Amino acid sequence: MTEKVLMKGNEALAEAAIRAGCRFFFGYPITPQTELAAYMAKRMGKAGGVYLQAESEIAAINMVYGASAAGKRAMTSSSSPGISLKGEGISYMAGADLPGVIINVQRGGPGLGGIQPSQSDYFQATRATGHGDFHLIVLAPSTVQEMTDYVFRAFDLADEYRMPVMILADGMLGQMMEPVVLPEPKTELPEKPWAVTGHRGERPHNVVNSLYLKPEELEDTNIERFERYERIKAAEQRAEEYLVDDADIVVVAFGASSRIARSAVNKAREKGIKVGLIRPITLWPFPVNAIGAAADRAKAILTVEMNMGQMVEDVRLAVCGRVPVEFFGRAGGIIPTPVETLAAIERIAASLEGGAR
Repeated sequence: MTEKVLMKGNEALAEAAIRAGCRFFFGYPITPQTELAAYMAKRMGKAGGVYLQAESEIAAINMVYGASAAGKRAMTSSSSPGISLKGEGISYMAGADLPGVIINVQRGGPGLGGIQPSQSDYFQATRATGHGDFHLIVLAPSTVQEMTDYVFRAFDLADEYRMPVMILADGMLGQMMEPVVLPEPKTELPEKPWAVTGHRGERPHNVVNSLYLKPEELEDTNIERFERYERIKAAEQRAEEYLVDDADIVVVAFGASSRIARSAVNKAREKGIKVGLIRPITLWPFPVNAIGAAADRAKAILTVEMNMGQMVEDVRLAVCGRVPVEFFGRAGGIIPTPVETLAAIERIAASLEGGAR
């Protein structure tokens, strides 16, 4: 029988990264993800790796760039304002086709905001992490176990597609403790013939760079990269569906919000309301197939988020006007309650019933 251990979300992220073969961590403290860096400081040296607290978030992401260019699995973590500072380096990594894992344990914003949980970095993660034409793969865990599992997945995806991958968590998931089953450490990692590891005269020089002075060459590179993105959209969309098959109302929520939404869905079912839940696991690529299929069956969709309304825009694009899409959210670090979410579901159910008359 596999043993479960009780771990805080931030620490589970760190332990999973070490077991996934990450041997280089570069970070800078910021609440509410500081425990992740602290755990790495204790464990990385014992695991034969390097932990370095950089002088800034900007330095940390550029160190990830360097370690990744040398073919190593590398990671950084931060929280909302810190991710903004890393944006330039993330863009450089995308431009150089470098794998790497970035953890964002979100807090409220904009600006310094507050240290309470939030999901207000959705736009940043999926739309504008940095300058230029590029995407990240973005994974959204909803439990501490998934925080653990998705780190393994993130490193594998980063290596497979040669691009940065972000795990978009939040302060609630980072700080909560739950039992987890830790994966066995990876013993084999993929070869990286493109890495700058020294050639000993046995092969041509490898060059890792994001600078293209000829516009035609830069355009061709961007076109190739977006062809890769289309393959990712076709192969990597992930979502969990719960009680969706007969649902008149489908709630869409990710991360911590999905936990609250699931409780509200169960309460609504007890009251006879046919409601289900879709939980996007990949925020990019967004699970448009699952949302679109739900829109073909349901009469209304409700998104629940810890922000002023961000993912709702992707849901509306996926639905393409087939059914109404409503939004319910709390901002500023306030976590929506199951009671509030149930009330939003009941309002939609009442309007559907009224319309049927």
